Amino acid sequence: MHVTRARLGASAAILAAALLAAPATASAAPSEQGRENGIERHVPDHAASAAEYWTAERMRTAIPADVLVADNAKSAKNANPHKPVEAGQPQRVEAQKAKPAATAVSPVSHIGKVFFTLNGGNYVCSGNAVSSANELTVSTAGHCVNEGGGAYASRWIFVPAYNNGSAPYGRWTATELVTTSAWANSGDISYDGAFAVMAPLNGRTLSDTVGATGVAFNLARGLNYSAYGYPAARPFNGETLQACSGTARPDPYNQSLSQGIPCDMTGGSSGGPWFTQGAQNSVNSFGYSGVRNTMFGPYFGSAIQSAYQSAAN
Repeated sequence: MHVTRARLGASAAILAAALLAAPATASAAPSEQGRENGIERHVPDHAASAAEYWTAERMRTAIPADVLVADNAKSAKNANPHKPVEAGQPQRVEAQKAKPAATAVSPVSHIGKVFFTLNGGNYVCSGNAVSSANELTVSTAGHCVNEGGGAYASRWIFVPAYNNGSAPYGRWTATELVTTSAWANSGDISYDGAFAVMAPLNGRTLSDTVGATGVAFNLARGLNYSAYGYPAARPFNGETLQACSGTARPDPYNQSLSQGIPCDMTGGSSGGPWFTQGAQNSVNSFGYSGVRNTMFGPYFGSAIQSAYQSAAN
C-alpha cells in the first residue's frame, strides 16, 4: 500500500498533516520547550456521548486535521538536525498480542481513524494502539488533540481497522488526552505528538481487543521507517488504510527537529504511526509545499516519552 504525506503551508493547500512553505530567511534558535519533559493532560468534553455523535455521515464529511497545524508549522524554529531533540536513554516497550477475536478484517487491527470536534468543526486523523499498562492507549499527532497553543478537542473517538465506513472493533471513546507542553502551549511542531486514553468497550480493553504495538524512544536518527495512515485529501478518500516506507532525513530547511521520509499521504493521515525495528517511533505530522512527496514526523525523545508514560499509566 502507498501512504501520502502531511504538509504545512502558508500559501499551499493543506494535504496530510499540514503544508509548510519554504522559509525565506533563517528563523530563531530552536525552541527549548519540551526539553523539561513537560506534558499536558486534558479530559475531553462530551466523552459520554462521543460514540453516538459520530454518525456515518459525520465521519464521512470530517475535515482532515492538517488545517489545524499550518500556522504552528510556519513558526517552527531553526534546529540542528543532527542533534537529538532531547537527551535520553533508548527505551522500548514491548508489543501486546490481541486475544482471539470473532471477527477477521483485512485492515490492520490496531491502526485506525480518529474523529474529534474542535472549535465547532468535525475533524479526522489517524492513530495506533500502543502497548501500555492500562491497555487503553492510542498514539496520534499533537494537533489531533489540541490546536497548538489553544483549545483541546472534544468528542474524541478511535475506530480501529476502519475500512470503507465499517468499524469491526467498535468506536472507542477517549477519557483523557495527553500531549507535550511545547505543543499545547506554543504549537512547537517539533513536539507534535500525543496519546489518548480510551474507555473500555464491552468490558474489554483496547489491547485485548485489537492488540497493541511496541513503542520506542530516543533511538538513532536516520532509520528506515514504514508509515501508515488514512489520507483523506485528494487523490485519496480516507476510506482505506495506506502505507509507505523509506529512510528518514533531517528537515532540509532546519525549521524543525523533525525527520522526513518519502511519502505522499495527504490530509487525514496525521497521527498515523511510523514503525522501525518492530516498534512505533514517530507519527505523520507535516510536509512542505517545496519538498514533494515527503512526510515529516517528530523525533520520539524524552518529551514525547513523558507524554506516553503519563497516558500509559
